[in-house]
Amino acid sequence: MLLFLAGKTLRLLTLLVAVTALSFLLLSYSPIDPVRAYVGADMLKVGPEQWARIAEHWGLDRPPLERFTRWSLAVLRGDLGISMIFRRPVLEVISERFLASLALMLTAWIFSGVFGFALGVIAGMRQGTWTDRLIKWFCLMLASTPSFWLGLLMLMVFAVWLGWFPVGLGVPAGVLAHEVTLADRLNHLILPALTLSIIGVASVALHTRQKLVDVLASNYVLFARAKGESGLRLFWRHGLRNIALPVITLKFASLSELFGGSVLAEQVFSYPGLGQAAVQAGLRGDVPLLLGIIIFSALFVFTGNLAAELLCNLIDPRLRLKGNSFEKL
Repeated sequence: MLLFLAGKTLRLLTLLVAVTALSFLLLSYSPIDPVRAYVGADMLKVGPEQWARIAEHWGLDRPPLERFTRWSLAVLRGDLGISMIFRRPVLEVISERFLASLALMLTAWIFSGVFGFALGVIAGMRQGTWTDRLIKWFCLMLASTPSFWLGLLMLMVFAVWLGWFPVGLGVPAGVLAHEVTLADRLNHLILPALTLSIIGVASVALHTRQKLVDVLASNYVLFARAKGESGLRLFWRHGLRNIALPVITLKFASLSELFGGSVLAEQVFSYPGLGQAAVQAGLRGDVPLLLGIIIFSALFVFTGNLAAELLCNLIDPRLRLKGNSFEKL
């Protein structure tokens, strides 16, 4: 276990260094001028001296290597810097926005996993029937549907035409923070979460169906059928555990896709989450905030993959922890 944790920690540190260095390099050569984006509409009112002072205040007058070194040393002390957009510490912005994004991603993650698994099981158990063909057609159609297009469609139908849900935002407009109720937040959460859930159903359902079809064609299932087992009893005793591991691995490995999908969903619905903050930071050259979000997203995805490995080891007794990887006995 110690060797496994040490190996994972080394991989995480290597990943963070590589991701932050590459991201900082790309941002340094970005055509977006952070000072120009910071000044905004008052660009004509700002003289050369004020321009230079703004660049000096944010450290933008120094060479990229020096700026990256200073930022790295500050990160080692636990300081991610100050956001140029929000004029607040990056950690505060991330912690505030992450709570909204976590509610969105967790809801979509659970619902897409549950419904995708159920559809995959139904299609696999009824292989070759019209039910199987209908589910496959539905999933293939969803897999080829862009999340932003589906979000716009959901927004037009359920928010504009039917008026069942609000058009956007995370809370009602014009309402003070202490007056916002849980029902208000849930009402604004439904459409973006439903969009992410529908998109995530396809991969889980198709993967589950194919794995279940392979399991049902195995020798031990044929032997179980010869003994008279069928239907739900056959699936419960011989199919569930064999298809659970791939589904768990797929769901935790899809956290990166879920995070990317939440960025588009938050933009479409103007949902004030971490994805929308990342887009704003990228468009306005807010390097400290964007690098902080990159670090946080890398930690988020890495933790999900690690949790998948640990869960697989607990579910399947044939797996064991050896060195820094799981291997079959």
